[in-house]
Amino acid sequence: MCWENMQERFALRVIHRVLVNGVCYDLLCRLRNVIGKRFARIYPDRLGTDLTETAKDGAVWREEQVGMRLPFTPIKAYAADGEPTAKARKSISSRLQSFLCFITLDMLHSIQEWTIQHAQETEHVHWFMALPELMAFFAIVILRGLTKVPSLRDCWSANLGNPHIIGTMPRNRFQDIMRHLRFDDRSTRSDRTKTDKFAAISSVWGSFVTNCITSYNPGLHITVDEQLFPSKTRCCFLQYIATKPDKFGIKFWVACDLKSKYICNVLPYLGKDPSRPSGERLSENVVMRLMEPFLDKGRNVTTNNFFTSLSLAHKLLSRKTTILGTVNKIRREIPQSARHTDRNEFTTQVFSTTAATLTAYAPKRKKTIYILSSMHSVIQTDNTTKRKPNTVTLYNTTKCGVDVMDQMVREYTVHTGTRRWPVAVFYNMIDMAALNAHVLYQACTGRQERRVDFLVELARELANSHMCAKKARKEQLLRTQPSTPSPGKRAMCQVKHQCKNNRATVRCVHCYRYTCGKCRREIPWQCQDCE
Repeated sequence: MCWENMQERFALRVIHRVLVNGVCYDLLCRLRNVIGKRFARIYPDRLGTDLTETAKDGAVWREEQVGMRLPFTPIKAYAADGEPTAKARKSISSRLQSFLCFITLDMLHSIQEWTIQHAQETEHVHWFMALPELMAFFAIVILRGLTKVPSLRDCWSANLGNPHIIGTMPRNRFQDIMRHLRFDDRSTRSDRTKTDKFAAISSVWGSFVTNCITSYNPGLHITVDEQLFPSKTRCCFLQYIATKPDKFGIKFWVACDLKSKYICNVLPYLGKDPSRPSGERLSENVVMRLMEPFLDKGRNVTTNNFFTSLSLAHKLLSRKTTILGTVNKIRREIPQSARHTDRNEFTTQVFSTTAATLTAYAPKRKKTIYILSSMHSVIQTDNTTKRKPNTVTLYNTTKCGVDVMDQMVREYTVHTGTRRWPVAVFYNMIDMAALNAHVLYQACTGRQERRVDFLVELARELANSHMCAKKARKEQLLRTQPSTPSPGKRAMCQVKHQCKNNRATVRCVHCYRYTCGKCRREIPWQCQDCE
């Protein structure tokens, strides 16, 4: 008899005594790994009862063999890729239309109304700002994110300034609009703040989030994570997170499509929420609120160890949605036999419970990561040196949606220093709207364009109406001036192409500007038959 068969027979005898006399659980698990499926064929009824373990929260876990099919069937996965909704496809043919899907004309009219109201109450009763001028203001805000200069003043300087910004609006007018920029009715804010900490921008922000939800259908994988938008403005919900590059800021919970990095849903963190049901974890409440518009379709949500829990997995499964995420080992739902950290390198241990699996993988000695999944019925390891389970591999692929989105937003962010927290939220809203508009524009038109080029053209289209009106007013003003100066007087040259301060007595026949002899264009000799 060969040595391997003798080992198996000896292991069978020992396990038979274990089942009869009731020896420790750890020894039984080790012996079960030695003979594997043969033991399952010999003792199928005793395996289900003796190899289960109850966690501290009451969850019953069963250790499984790596590569074996588990006794539950995952739900049918969502098959389509992320794509714009039919309404968005019909309305988008330009960059401006794509941006106006998120910052709509109704929102712009509201901002215009409340900004004018604040300016007339605090500065002058005749202060006014037209809608094209507000759109040009947005264009300058976007362009400032593309050209990094030391201060606001340098955007209009001769050496460091951007020609597009200089030609769009004077610096003093831009600062005047920024000083009076408001997003709500100031007279009713105090009453609304009693029930809504976000009242100063809640209406505009809610419209923006609704537009994000209704303009795009995300694909199979959605990533949920936090975003800390850097700000040091004084507000009651300012956060300090030591592990972030910017320690202080306003925290947002974000749900992001994995493939396109489209921002599907976003919620601000305002502190303790009295509307949250008693006993429900904050993490579960956040994930369910973010995923509410996308449930019941077979999608999967990827979360980190702050959000992931077995109770959340059951809630999502009841809405035909799976979860994949890391779990903190101190969670009460983790079985005790999975908590030990003294594992061999690149080893995997698998546990199953009702419609969920737990993978314990050791990437290095004395370090174990735990992955909870409700979308895998088979846990397999690859053939590489590290022998990674498929749950770990898929998690590493799908976990980065929100982080990559945040990096993309930071690259051309419009964020700058401010003392008002609604303006900081406004900056984040413009960043997100510009990113989503880029994704939507490419999907609807089929054109691939660098995001920096998209933002430049978007700013130009936003400012186009204001620039045309500005040009028309200037031309009308030139038309009204007399064709020749008063007798005995000469006007200053208005072209100054070849001169500095020359005098002129004749106007141009096309632009109606006074033109001196140096700035005049010579007309070639023509016959009378030619015009």
